[in-house]
Amino acid sequence: MTQPRVFLVDDHELVRFGIRSAIEDAVDIVGEADEVDAAIELILERVPDVVLLDVHIPHGGGRAILHAVRSATESVRFLALSVSDSPDDVISTVRAGARGYVTKSISGGELVDAIYRVQAGDAVFSPRLAGFVLDAFARTGEESLVPLDDDLDQLTTRERETLRLIARGYPYRDVAVSMGISVKTVESHVSSVLRKLQLSNRHQLSVWAADRDLR
Repeated sequence: MTQPRVFLVDDHELVRFGIRSAIEDAVDIVGEADEVDAAIELILERVPDVVLLDVHIPHGGGRAILHAVRSATESVRFLALSVSDSPDDVISTVRAGARGYVTKSISGGELVDAIYRVQAGDAVFSPRLAGFVLDAFARTGEESLVPLDDDLDQLTTRERETLRLIARGYPYRDVAVSMGISVKTVESHVSSVLRKLQLSNRHQLSVWAADRDLR
């Protein structure tokens, strides 16, 4: 089998060095980047088979790269390689279009195997993380594992929960009780949601949620 052409995205030089050392004999490394804009430009220029993607790269994160590249070409496959094993990170990264998600505790041989499997079209996850994806599938159906509304996908789980309750007309105090948090935290979540969605007030937020049948 032809060696897959691989591009590395990680903001830590030593991490990239370690990844290169672990996989360079088994794959063709065609480039690397340590920030979002450079990664997008070079990936679109070199069109690798597989991108090893750090989820929490600064200035937009891995999902910004996924959204930009997938809107331009679907030939590039992404394998998230992260220190995070948060369910939110796993599910949001898969929804953005990654074919797999493994943690940085993976061995070099396992990473090479994951790269080849992703190149072949398989979905690859570290064992514990696969459960998160299966749970999401069971809760909301197959559509939960494909790209969603980009605006909604940038919200955290708690922000989405706050959004739904506010959109139903709940006052801040009732939202706080329902979520087990303080009113001040509810206000903070609402402010963050308004900022991310570029909305001005609660009424606009309710209309936005209703248009997407989120209530």
